Amino acid sequence: MCWSATADLVAGAGVIVIGVACVARPPRARDLPLASLPLLLGAHQIVESAIWRSGGGSGTATLVWAVIALPLLALWVPLGVLCAAPPTARRRLSVPLAAGIATAAALSYSLATRPVSADIRGHTLGYVLDLALPELLVAGYLLATVGALLLSGDRWLVLLGVLVAVGAAVCVALWRTEFISTWCALAAVCSVVLLGWARRRPPAAG
Repeated sequence: MCWSATADLVAGAGVIVIGVACVARPPRARDLPLASLPLLLGAHQIVESAIWRSGGGSGTATLVWAVIALPLLALWVPLGVLCAAPPTARRRLSVPLAAGIATAAALSYSLATRPVSADIRGHTLGYVLDLALPELLVAGYLLATVGALLLSGDRWLVLLGVLVAVGAAVCVALWRTEFISTWCALAAVCSVVLLGWARRRPPAAG
């Protein structure tokens, strides 16, 4: 998600530090999945640093990267938002959760039955996975992740949803030019917003 192995490693470590801060103040148990998301994003970047160092390919690190980026996040984000949301928002959040379950199942099947590979393209890493109905999967992925945040009813999470949507569009545009990968910067900004959200949540009782 960054432009080099070193950048991925440093950015990943920084995002993990933010993740530790998110969960350091004991939140309510139902907030933990979302509060711990930066820990997952940081680990994801550290995995990618290993892919850079190996020159790409289709090894274990590439598969782990794809599992986190595709089915795991498609399920983790809407489930985390649903857990943290007030009861009044849970009915509408069932839609992105259902999209996340269906999308994660389809992506998991693809990863289990088809090879995934990575190759270095300028200052970016390109990942290749043969997906059936890719447009439908992208739509389901966006509904599950961005949609859940926008429908959360929490101003911090709505802000996060807007940042993810706009930031992802910018990152994709830069990534396609093979000029530079800026996903790590987006992950860092999103993690800071989650830290703000986590700090304003009421602490766990007792």
